[in-house]
Amino acid sequence: MNVCKLGLSIAMLLSGGMAFAQGTVDDYNRAYALREKFSANKVFYSNVTPQWIEGTHQFWYVRNMPEGRIYVSVNADKKNRKELFDHKRLASALSNASGKEVKPEAIQLERLRVNPSLDTLRFIFGNQRWMYATRKNQLVNEGTLPDRNAPQKHWMERDDEKEAAPVTSPDGKYTAYIKNQNVYVKELATGKEKQLSLDGTLSNYYSVYIRWSPDSKKVASCKIRPVEKRYVYYVESSPADQLQPKLHKQEYAKPGDELPFKIPCIYEVETGRGIIPSTDLFDRQYEIYGPEWNPDSRSVTFEYNQRGHQAYRVLELSAETGTVRPLIEETSDKYVNYTRRFRHDLRDNKHIIWMSERDNWNHLYMYDRSTAQPVHQITRGEWYVREVLRVDEDNRQIYFSANGVQPGEDPYLIRYYRIGFDGKDLVCLTPEEGMHRAWFSGDMNYLVDVYSMVNKAPVTVLRSAEDGKVVMPLETADISRLEAEGWKAPEVFTAKGRDGKTDMWGLIVRPTNFDPNRKYPVIEYIYQGPGDQYVPKTFIPYNWYMTSLAELGFIVVMVDGMGTSFRSREFENVCYKNLKDAGLPDHIAWIKAAGEKYPYMDMDRVGIYGCSAGGQESTTAVLLHPEFYKAAYSACGCHDNRMDKIWWNELWLGYPVGDQYKEGSNVENAHLLSRPLMLVVGELDDNVDPASTMQVVNALIKANKDFELVVIPGAHHTMGEDFGEHKRYDFFVRHLQGGIPPEWNAITYR
Repeated sequence: MNVCKLGLSIAMLLSGGMAFAQGTVDDYNRAYALREKFSANKVFYSNVTPQWIEGTHQFWYVRNMPEGRIYVSVNADKKNRKELFDHKRLASALSNASGKEVKPEAIQLERLRVNPSLDTLRFIFGNQRWMYATRKNQLVNEGTLPDRNAPQKHWMERDDEKEAAPVTSPDGKYTAYIKNQNVYVKELATGKEKQLSLDGTLSNYYSVYIRWSPDSKKVASCKIRPVEKRYVYYVESSPADQLQPKLHKQEYAKPGDELPFKIPCIYEVETGRGIIPSTDLFDRQYEIYGPEWNPDSRSVTFEYNQRGHQAYRVLELSAETGTVRPLIEETSDKYVNYTRRFRHDLRDNKHIIWMSERDNWNHLYMYDRSTAQPVHQITRGEWYVREVLRVDEDNRQIYFSANGVQPGEDPYLIRYYRIGFDGKDLVCLTPEEGMHRAWFSGDMNYLVDVYSMVNKAPVTVLRSAEDGKVVMPLETADISRLEAEGWKAPEVFTAKGRDGKTDMWGLIVRPTNFDPNRKYPVIEYIYQGPGDQYVPKTFIPYNWYMTSLAELGFIVVMVDGMGTSFRSREFENVCYKNLKDAGLPDHIAWIKAAGEKYPYMDMDRVGIYGCSAGGQESTTAVLLHPEFYKAAYSACGCHDNRMDKIWWNELWLGYPVGDQYKEGSNVENAHLLSRPLMLVVGELDDNVDPASTMQVVNALIKANKDFELVVIPGAHHTMGEDFGEHKRYDFFVRHLQGGIPPEWNAITYR
């Protein structure tokens, strides 16, 4: 450490009123020890994940007890619980069959399936498939699992729609398939083949995803004009199986890239007539979804997502006239958030239930297909529909989850509801305060409800789906052993954001040896990407990103600011063409409010860290807000949105690529760096192009800026793995506490 840095460190210590050492060997050992001390195995009667048994009112789950884990079944009608099988007998059978000791209290059955009479189990154990007859105590090996090492398509790869099996017609008389880029059908009885389309070519071919009309008289397929693909290349410096590096290649479309163009087409099997529509209503494509046949075989329905996402249409193509008409149209001067779309076509072929943010909140609407207009709004209010679980057409009921319905509490807490098609008789099925997750029986008569909060242990109950009343209590988590280890719940803290009126919700995590008479640096963990909300709402014994870092002598915080989801459209739209905002004005206001309430939070020593979008945002924080954020650790950041994946960036930043991409680039703004910065990247990051980080490095070098770079060989998209975590600890100890981190080999817990 040079003299200037040493002087700064001493000044920070004195200004913070800190007359005690932090970041010591003891602090590090205690921080690392919390992984085990606060692990999930200190919490019992928790982690309930029920599995309903098909066609019954019975379900099973694993009951985690101090004595071990057992499988139990519950009969909802009889309100009783019992062991699913005799654990001693199955343990003995598995031990004999596998040659390895299996303890009754530690049986783990993968992919368990249970028959309705509960007397036959099928599961995976030791890479083998097994059948166990519980009453006969008969264990049968049904074979080894197939090899799963076959290469899988990466999630970034676009489906070219060239490979699929032939599709049989509903009447069983024909198969349809693609041959020489064209649509063919074959009569199964005679083997006679018939070519329907004639214009398919290598550069303009028909999709193998062929849909038969319900009357077996027509087929539909999309004609696809492909484009040249972009690829990202990675060098794996230290492969495990060879000395020399490996070069990896990955498909990776980026903002502004050309995309395939699709045209839904229909062909009559008997006559060979082709119905090829005009593309006027879907001419600027980001994607076409479908087509799907309507029940009367007279038309197909497909969805059109416009490039730039300012229009989204549900379209109907007539199989008789070839005309295309809109059934539903969503428009926005910013973006239509298509990632939340939901559509249910009713059996009457006259109505559609559709989800939309058009009134500033995410709600359900009943549409009339004939008029292409909403008949009425089904859900309404300043709250947010999250997921539709079931549309019960027979009883005209919709089951769904939503947040923000109950006033005066955390607006992000999810509950489950039922409502009529007419928008009347809204019933809350999970009334207790908490973050709920529910599993419904197949006939929607019952639900198993697990709910908790960050400061309230999980509770599991069986409820009636008629009125939400508790039919039977199942489990209440026991956290006494966790608390005996010194665990304290994080604090849920709310304060106004940048506008001085909107509540921002976040968490405050303190060290276990917290002393309110001391002064603590503050570190923010940030992930502020739009499309979700990120501050934990459920009970977590150990928060990997926050718990141990706080133990080194920090107050660690996290908050959801404007630009994130599930509050309102207006709340989220702050991010539009403005990702550099990153909600940071709200975060700063929230942290300052916490500092006013808790003077032990040192507002002169605030750091920030994050990964991915959080990696971008943490660097942006020290570039654009250095008066507040004094140091940043940034892992695998999408630092320049022109370098990142197409879907994320075109949705929030728009299309075509313009100045809004450049203005938010950490590469363009790198010359503004005036605070300590550590950049981390995995050399095989297959989510965010590693070049995004390296281009920031290049810009910083050219601007003659001091910074730290950590490249992790073999790592993919990561916060830094164990090595990077330790580097993060040392970085903040040095730059916020003014301390000298201990030698790594002096730390025993790692």
